[in-house]
Amino acid sequence: MTRIGVAMLGYRFMGNAHSRALGAVRQLGAALEPDLVSISGRKPEALEEARARLGWAEATTDWREQVADERVGLFVNGGPNALHAEPTIAAVRAGKHVLCEKPLALSADEALAMWRAAGDAVVHATGFNYRFVPAVRLARELVRTGELGEIVHFRARYLQSWGWDAVPADWHFDPSIAGTGALGDLGAHSIDLARYLVGEIEAVSATVRTFVPGRAVDDAFVATVEFENGATGTLEASRLARGRINHNAFELNGTKGSVAFDQERMNELQIADRGAFRTVLAHGDWWPPGHIIGWGDTFTYEYLHLLQAIAGDGTIAPEGATFEDGYRCALVCDAILRSSQSKRTEAVKQ
Repeated sequence: MTRIGVAMLGYRFMGNAHSRALGAVRQLGAALEPDLVSISGRKPEALEEARARLGWAEATTDWREQVADERVGLFVNGGPNALHAEPTIAAVRAGKHVLCEKPLALSADEALAMWRAAGDAVVHATGFNYRFVPAVRLARELVRTGELGEIVHFRARYLQSWGWDAVPADWHFDPSIAGTGALGDLGAHSIDLARYLVGEIEAVSATVRTFVPGRAVDDAFVATVEFENGATGTLEASRLARGRINHNAFELNGTKGSVAFDQERMNELQIADRGAFRTVLAHGDWWPPGHIIGWGDTFTYEYLHLLQAIAGDGTIAPEGATFEDGYRCALVCDAILRSSQSKRTEAVKQ
């Protein structure tokens, strides 16, 4: 087994998820074995605590040291949204493969610059981890094989409730760092799943709202969407939906059948192909049927896929999300913002 040095920017929520997954792939026969070379962040004491707890060899407060480090072959960008573009572009120009968290950038123009910088020179991936949920994969397979017939409608909602009581200083509510609120944080996942399962979105009509007084980013949005293949859809996201913890759900309706999914019951896919919905228990490749997985395992699947692509056995697309996918998601986000401002249906610029 060959090895690859890994450096990661970010040590909080996403840092925990990615570090756990990188540790797990060592035990699961990954195409490349990751060496956790260094982790970076702004606050030295918290960074050192994370380094020791998560198993990284070194810590630095300057991501530029990681980009220049010849031991590093893979750069993982799990930092705040405003820190996605510059470090990622520097990393790919230094010849590093990159996994960058979503949303890929603060705008479609910024995302396009990242995609162009990476090109075909390195392997690049956007962190849409829900593509790696076995139930979502099963839904995609049913679409791909025609089991559901022609897809006519897609509806998705991503609802959480933590926005009511969030600390005002949290960077997720600073537009200079986060860009948008619920749209980029939650809606980006729904947009990516819409593209992954149905196809490209060509037009949107949307309302984007802020409800908490003094808040500078959106708390919620709703949108109707038109797909290039003629299907229609609805997208909704909110961080103010009391009672919803991580309700990431979608439903696909086709001429022959439907499927429905809820992340809070992530091992189940509801399938209606002969009348009413029935529940199918989806499973991954590690364990026998009936042995379920958890949310953190989606990152492990993501890394197994990424490391296989880096090793030269396959590609990120179409099952994983590339920087192109991150860019095309950003185009839809930008169109949703334009539509909310113009009060008109807006085309998704390609």
